[in-house]
Amino acid sequence: MSNKTLVVVTGGSGFIASHTILQLLQQGYAVRTTVRNLSKNKHIKQMLKNGDITDLSGLSFIETDLTDDAHWDEAMTGATYVIHPASPTPTLNFKDESEMIDPAIDGVLRVLRASAKAHVKRVVLTSAYGAIFAGHRDQTTPFTEEDWSDLTQPNIHPYQKSKTLSERAAWDFIANDDSGLELATVNPVAVMGPVLSADYSHSNIQIQEMLAGKIKAVPEVDSGYVDVRDVASLHIIAMTSPKAAGQRFLATTGETLSFLDVANILRDAFPTFASNLPTKVIPAAVIRQQAINDPMLKMVASVAGTYAETSNAKAKKLLHWQPRSAKDAIIATAQSMIDLGIVKPAK
Repeated sequence: MSNKTLVVVTGGSGFIASHTILQLLQQGYAVRTTVRNLSKNKHIKQMLKNGDITDLSGLSFIETDLTDDAHWDEAMTGATYVIHPASPTPTLNFKDESEMIDPAIDGVLRVLRASAKAHVKRVVLTSAYGAIFAGHRDQTTPFTEEDWSDLTQPNIHPYQKSKTLSERAAWDFIANDDSGLELATVNPVAVMGPVLSADYSHSNIQIQEMLAGKIKAVPEVDSGYVDVRDVASLHIIAMTSPKAAGQRFLATTGETLSFLDVANILRDAFPTFASNLPTKVIPAAVIRQQAINDPMLKMVASVAGTYAETSNAKAKKLLHWQPRSAKDAIIATAQSMIDLGIVKPAK
């Protein structure tokens, strides 16, 4: 491992993180990943094996927590690059929005401080589309990296606030840092693609629930989609490309699909599940009304009926990034869930 370039990837059990680690190992990097508990090591190794990695000799683990200062300096020692997909787990049942916002900001700053101290060359932060689109009710042109969520507007969900404010904090840190540390951010839309275990991201839950027949009608929501393998590759390109320093990159295929479009893609690709898949749409106004008394619907309500067109022109032009289609990403999600037995074949 001593002859390999070391990359620290935070939160190794995460959906984006695990695919990023997989690709880094395939490309010959040494990877040190942070975990909240070393008991996750076996799970992460199994995920990587499910992704067809056989040689894990370049992988090491260190126990750290984004809510605690302990061990972050040790985690960054010897690293050339840091990729930071980890984020404190959001709770939808919060009493105060600061419960979601403050840990996100503090976690990013812990990683950046330790990276600067260890003379890391560049950090690639996994931000989110949520730091771009929120608060723009009158948007008529595709969102780009130039856009920032407008937190002065009403009804911005705390999750979108946490992503916006934590990314802002990262850029502010870099502006005032004199260590030479560089920053790039990747802002993914809804992330699909092959899951490596039954522990998958919240954006994939809708696929599992649709296939399982748990969703009888879908909310009136449009979204961009992107494959996790392409999100991982964009992080790695942004890590090494001289052009990426100081830049944000919107990770999107540039396509916009409704939830019903997603269901129809699954219906065509997996006809044996057709009877399980929804055919009806719940209007945005109904969702917003229901969310008044149901906090679990507030995030969906905040995006129901809103404009969601996005552009990937910057990543394609500057970094020559070429994502696969949203349809391919959605089908890959479902196929992996079927292959791993997460979704049982319809009877």
